[in-house]
Amino acid sequence: MLNKISKIFSEDMAIDLGTANCEVYIRGKGIVIQEPTVVALNKKTGQVLAVGNEAKRMVGRTPAHIVAVRPLKSGVISDFEVTEQMLRYFIEKALGKRFLLNPRPRVIIGVPVGGTEVERKAVIDAAKSAGAREVFLIEEPLAAAIGARLPIQEPCGNFIVDIGGGTTEVAVISLGGIVLSKSLRIAGDKLNEDIINFAQEEYKLLIGERTAENAKISIGSAYPLKERKQIPLKGRNLITGLPEEVIVDDEAIRKAMEKSIKQIVNEIKTAIEETPPELIADVMTNGIYLSGGGALLKGLDVLIHKETKIPTKIIDDPMTAVVRGAGIVLESLDEYHEILVKTEELETLK
Repeated sequence: MLNKISKIFSEDMAIDLGTANCEVYIRGKGIVIQEPTVVALNKKTGQVLAVGNEAKRMVGRTPAHIVAVRPLKSGVISDFEVTEQMLRYFIEKALGKRFLLNPRPRVIIGVPVGGTEVERKAVIDAAKSAGAREVFLIEEPLAAAIGARLPIQEPCGNFIVDIGGGTTEVAVISLGGIVLSKSLRIAGDKLNEDIINFAQEEYKLLIGERTAENAKISIGSAYPLKERKQIPLKGRNLITGLPEEVIVDDEAIRKAMEKSIKQIVNEIKTAIEETPPELIADVMTNGIYLSGGGALLKGLDVLIHKETKIPTKIIDDPMTAVVRGAGIVLESLDEYHEILVKTEELETLK
């Protein structure tokens, strides 16, 4: 039944609606969009001026009446109307002219494992308002594990940590279901914030989010690097009010992020402590898998291995793991529909 329906609606899509980035996968075509989850708005008129890459370029560089906003906070919709308009933009861009010619698409969207019913309903409603015919939800750690090609439907423990922009999702998966999960609202955005606060406290320097993110990506690390690295931070001196540049090294950036990284590691250790003994034996053999943009932080896998004594691996292309996993589910709904979050729409397909 599901396969027949899927063939009719060939433009179905999977979306990773992340706090920092949005990725869209079209059935049979693969990933077609990877853009920041940012919307530029005219405060006077409420009009959307730009979405995605174009909107991100405006961050911190717009007149007072134009603001670049991120409509999701910690993986949860904080501005429904802006999220709806952003989703409509991504859906229409992904389908192009086909959006007008084909039936409205069915959509699978990744959601945080710790989300409430209200938060999940908001995602469904926003996607439907944006043009989706039906909306199905999949929990992000499950999607990431599928995207990493882990044997989630076998009776063995798969331990995955998905570190995105707004949330860190930790899950132990076996027999196609989440046995244990943790959701921590500390991730990439919080690390950027830590660097901003550090620059203010240590150097009395006010820097923007893009500058902080660039420092994190360029020289940020969770574990000491073999070679010392430096980067200039440009901003405004909070005492003189004048532009200033300071040179910081990887140790300073690591110190700035230290507390948040420790909380992520502690959440992983707590999950390990609560994992059933039979499954932890599998995890000790198979290892911990890292996905999401945060997995790319230098030395994070080394630190987690050191703290947990369990081999830790970064999966291939960790930033697209969730949307790739959701895409695999989309291509084989009859095989995977049992792992989707139970909603009214899923019930109608049984």
